[in-house]
Amino acid sequence: MQVESFVNALGADFYTGVPDSQLKALCNYLMHTYGTDPAHHVIAANEGNCVALAAGYHLATGKVPVVYMQNSGQGNVINPVASLLHEKVYAIPMIFVLGWRGEPGVHDEPQHVYQGEVTLKLLDDMGIRYCIVGKDTTPDELHATMREFRSLLDQGLDVAFVVRKGALSFTGKVEYANNYPMNREEIIRHIVEVTGDDPIVSTTGKASRELFEIREARGQGHERDFLTVGSMGHASSIALGMALAKPQQRLWCIDGDGATLMHMGSLALIGAQKPRHLIHIVINNEAHETVGGMPTVAGHIDLVGIARSCGYEYVASAATYEQLDTELKKACEVSGPVFVEVRCNIGAREDLGRPTTTARENKENFMSYVATLN
Repeated sequence: MQVESFVNALGADFYTGVPDSQLKALCNYLMHTYGTDPAHHVIAANEGNCVALAAGYHLATGKVPVVYMQNSGQGNVINPVASLLHEKVYAIPMIFVLGWRGEPGVHDEPQHVYQGEVTLKLLDDMGIRYCIVGKDTTPDELHATMREFRSLLDQGLDVAFVVRKGALSFTGKVEYANNYPMNREEIIRHIVEVTGDDPIVSTTGKASRELFEIREARGQGHERDFLTVGSMGHASSIALGMALAKPQQRLWCIDGDGATLMHMGSLALIGAQKPRHLIHIVINNEAHETVGGMPTVAGHIDLVGIARSCGYEYVASAATYEQLDTELKKACEVSGPVFVEVRCNIGAREDLGRPTTTARENKENFMSYVATLN
């Protein structure tokens, strides 16, 4: 189905969400049509943030907003759905659009499998009536569903559309790019050059895939790396937990701007706990690249200044490989926590692979390795 037909059936003029590759057609349509005009479209930091923002829009206008997300974001919306939107509280109507990663019977990555199994159950548990949108769903069927949903929305209830893989299409073209010269995979290669035998916790998405392939190309094992394939935004907190348990061990966290923004409170916790040997590298391409390239707000804020204010002992930014190498060397010499923002372009190899080990194998090998450290 053309995404224009889907949007027409929803009949809304305000969207907020966190991008998802399964909803790429919708995301690209919104960027093509509205860009990031705050009157119509806001890309938020996390899915709970979206719900609250959309609730404010409804309170100000009386209109029904749309919140889009990957189904992994359900965990972030449970609290505001239950304690803000629900009919027993404020009865605020909302339309949710979920990309159904890990749909049972459809092959997907390990972090999506269980989430896919419980997606519909979580909607049931939250009392959200839903409609599944597949490749064969017609615009007439969508309009008929929305007529039913309107009566629920008028009562202050929430509804959802669960979008299957390939259900929506968009023929327009949207280009996502910036002018930074450095490439993420090469940045990670430079990081690996200085980490030696130190453990690395890497964030979800292409960064972990690239780290895996760099180890392969170097003929190294993968026991030094914890690849956080899911749980977006939590890699730095995982690294902090390790740093507190292994205070004498130097530890690296390779993070992304979208992930850092999603749970930015972790910066304050790291700054307050002051792990001396934690080095937090945020590769900032100002985009949700792994799920399509839509922009984050990281190009409009001072991440280094935020880290400094949160209590990191050493903060820096690098925009060239020479600056990067200088800051990586300093990171190994100074007392932390250390925060280094690395400005990066948008893009990855077309033939970028995925880890060939399972998530559990990664955990077990990593834990066995960490057990040998001081």
